Amino acid sequence: MLYQIYEAQRALMEPFADFAQASAKMYSNPGSLLGQTPFAQRISAGYDLLYRLGKDYEKPVFGLQTVESDGVALAIQERVELNKPFCELRRFKRFSDDPATLTRLKGQPAVLIVAPLSGHYATLLRDTVKTMLKDHKVYITDWKNARLVPLEDGEFHLDDYVNYVQEFIRYIQGIYGNCHVISVCQPTVPVLAAVSLMASRGETTPLSMTMMGGPIDARRSPTAVNNLATNKSHDWFENNVIFRVPPSFPGAGRRVYPGFLQHTGFVAMNPDRHLKSHYDYFKDLLKGDDASTEAHRKFYDEYNAVLDMDADYYLETIKTVFQDFNLVHGTWDVKGVDGQVERVRPQDITTTALLTVEGELDDISGSGQTKAAHELCSGIPPAHQKHLEAQGAGHYGIFSGRRWRDVVYPEVKSFILAHNAVPTRAAAVRAVAKAPAAANSAGVARRRTGTGTKR
Repeated sequence: MLYQIYEAQRALMEPFADFAQASAKMYSNPGSLLGQTPFAQRISAGYDLLYRLGKDYEKPVFGLQTVESDGVALAIQERVELNKPFCELRRFKRFSDDPATLTRLKGQPAVLIVAPLSGHYATLLRDTVKTMLKDHKVYITDWKNARLVPLEDGEFHLDDYVNYVQEFIRYIQGIYGNCHVISVCQPTVPVLAAVSLMASRGETTPLSMTMMGGPIDARRSPTAVNNLATNKSHDWFENNVIFRVPPSFPGAGRRVYPGFLQHTGFVAMNPDRHLKSHYDYFKDLLKGDDASTEAHRKFYDEYNAVLDMDADYYLETIKTVFQDFNLVHGTWDVKGVDGQVERVRPQDITTTALLTVEGELDDISGSGQTKAAHELCSGIPPAHQKHLEAQGAGHYGIFSGRRWRDVVYPEVKSFILAHNAVPTRAAAVRAVAKAPAAANSAGVARRRTGTGTKR
């Protein structure tokens, strides 16, 4: 009933939020009678803050219209390339009317950015995408809000996440011959699994993997997030954070980890920081500091917009990544789209370069958790492995903001460029075409050796 109670409370608050917004505008308008009262600015600021605290935050848009590349302004068209029940593969296509610029753009690497499915929308990586567009063809996974996915569209498991990533990689390979993959936070684990499975089958794997701030080995430098997952049982999570979507949504009846509960957890990690931020916003409104108030709005428009996660996916992630540590123990089996179960073997990756990035002050994925990927990927030559620790950067700083643009991105760009030896299109087409056969033969081999088990 908690979800229904929350929705009732939200519906009750909506007219009050609208009233607060209208009142803030009236008191801030010098042309109105209310705007001429002695305390108009202070009253307006108070109503504005009430509106921000009480409003419903919807999914943001990327809103990328143009980007500058080598001094040339490029027009951006955002479009959906593949539409899956729980995810859209989005592309940000760049346009220019300058022939020389077009030639340069065609030769740039194609990159798949795998966004987290851990509460926030993919738009959290807006700065990542905008920066990457200067020098790359960019695709991103845009995960859907589970409460909007009808029950008839089926279940969504961690295995499905891994299979989605493989499908997206093959799709981009079919267009460009090959691609590079960047995973931020949560998807580092399923991305490593996806590429491992492709390598084990003999498929063409991405030219490089860049893994940023993710829990590859969550046992190292455990954070508050890790401790919560390890101190609570699997049954506790299922009984306390999983609810069914109310009838008012397309996904009515689906079991989910609701976004509003996730948001409560986010805020509870640093309540003092958020309280100070809102108080500073109130003071900036009084001072008329438009730049600071707009920065606050942009951050919290993104931060407060959360999505529901499918319960099966969430619970399996908790168990596989944070409780059983199946990836690092070498005991993770993934069920493919053909129904066959295969063992995840990162040591089988040999032709994909690996870059790991960690933030010195990351309080979500602790020091060494992402770097652990290098030990697991023992088949990658040391010359094609690199680790970067961004000094002074927290979790968000490694993919957004000044440290991302000035410190991390130059390293990512250089690493991708150094490993951008794309095979011929004909060779790539042959590799993609033989993928199903390779997958079947690999599954047979594993069943014969006992390394795969059916569920």
